[in-house]
Amino acid sequence: MNRTNDGIGGAHGAYGAHGAPLGVNLLALRSHNTALVLDLLRTAGAEGISRLELAERTGLTPQAVSKITARLRADGLAAEAGRRASTGGKPRTVLRLVPEAGHAVGVHLDRDEVRAVLVDLDGTVVDRRRAPLDLGAGEEAVLARVAGVVEALRVPGADGADRVPLGVAGGADRAPLGVGVALPGPLDHEKGVLHRVTGFPEWDGFPLRDALARRLGVPVVVDKDTNAAALGLAVGGEGGSFAYLHLGTGLGAGLVMGGSVYRGARTGAGEFGHQVIQLDGRPCTCGARGCVEALCLDAVARGDVAEAARVLGAGAANLVGLLDIDLVLLGGRTVAAAPEEFVRGVGAVLAARARREGGGDGGVPVRVAPGGVQGVAEGAAQLLLAPLFGRGDA
Repeated sequence: MNRTNDGIGGAHGAYGAHGAPLGVNLLALRSHNTALVLDLLRTAGAEGISRLELAERTGLTPQAVSKITARLRADGLAAEAGRRASTGGKPRTVLRLVPEAGHAVGVHLDRDEVRAVLVDLDGTVVDRRRAPLDLGAGEEAVLARVAGVVEALRVPGADGADRVPLGVAGGADRAPLGVGVALPGPLDHEKGVLHRVTGFPEWDGFPLRDALARRLGVPVVVDKDTNAAALGLAVGGEGGSFAYLHLGTGLGAGLVMGGSVYRGARTGAGEFGHQVIQLDGRPCTCGARGCVEALCLDAVARGDVAEAARVLGAGAANLVGLLDIDLVLLGGRTVAAAPEEFVRGVGAVLAARARREGGGDGGVPVRVAPGGVQGVAEGAAQLLLAPLFGRGDA
C-alpha cells in the first residue's frame, strides 16, 4: 500500500440547516465554557432554559453567558423557546438548542460491510446507509466505498422539503461537522493510523484519518469500534464503570471508567478478544492459540450459541475480576441474532464467579446494549459531537 501522511491542517467550517455558518470553525465551538452552555441547552430540550439558569448552573457570570448565547444564536445553534414567568420583574426569555443546525456522520467500517448514519446535534439519526465491503480489497476500493456511502446520506430540507444531498465534498452549505469512523483495532486513535487489524495485516501503518479527510473535505476522527460504541452508551446515559463487549466478525471490548472511555497509553485497551483462555487451543488469526475470540467464533460457526456464550462469559469474568466494573453490556451482529441466549450464558458464568468469591448469587449484571447493530455507527458520530458538549474525551 502507498503511505502518505500529509493531512488536512486546521478545522473546517461547518454550516447550519439554512446555510448559516456554525461559528468560525469546529475548534471555536470546543471551548470549555461554550461546551457547558451547549450541554445545558441540549439537556433542557424543547422547553429551553433561561440565561439566569445557565449562569447559576455553570458558575459563569451573566455577562459571559450573554456573550456565549449571543454567539450561539448568531451561529444558528440556539433560538428563543418562549418566555417564562419570573419571581420579579419582566418574564425571562428561555433558549433552546436547534438540533437541525448541525449534523455529524458516524461510520462503522467492518470487515464485510460499512454502515453510515447522519445525526443531528441531539444525536437523533436522520438518515442511514449500508453497503457490503471487503476490507481486504485494498485501500483505494475501501476508501471509495466509504466515501460513496457517506456522500449518499441525505439531510432533511428546510420547512419539510424533500431530503437533499449532505454536501460533503466541495464544501457545500450542508457540510457536516465531521465524520467519525469506527473500525476493528488495534489502531492509534490520536494519529488516526491503523495497526495490524486482525486478519488484515496489510493495513498496518495506513493513515486512514488523513486519507478520508482529504477525500471528503471535512474533519475525520478514527477510533476502535468498541470505543465508539462505549462512548455512545456513556453519552446516552450509562453511568459508572462498564464494559461493552462487541461480538460480530471479531470480538473486542470498550471500557468506560468513571464516565470516560479508557483507551490506554497507546489506544490498546480493550483488545479483549485476544486474551488466551485455552493454552494450545484453536489457532487464532492473530497468531496465538486459544484466544477467546477464536473459541467464541468457532462455537458460533458450529451453531453452538450456548458454548459461545459460555466462552464469552469466561472472558468477561476475567475482565470483571481485573477491573471490578459495575456492568457488562453485549452488542454486535452475533449477539443481536440470539440476545437472550448470550445474556443468559454470560450472566450464568459471572454469577458462578460471584458465588465462588462470596459476592452473592447475582454477580455483575449483564444486558444487551441499546442501539442494536447501529450502535457502533451512532457512537462514531459522537466522536465529533460529544466534545462539543463537554461530554466525551474524543
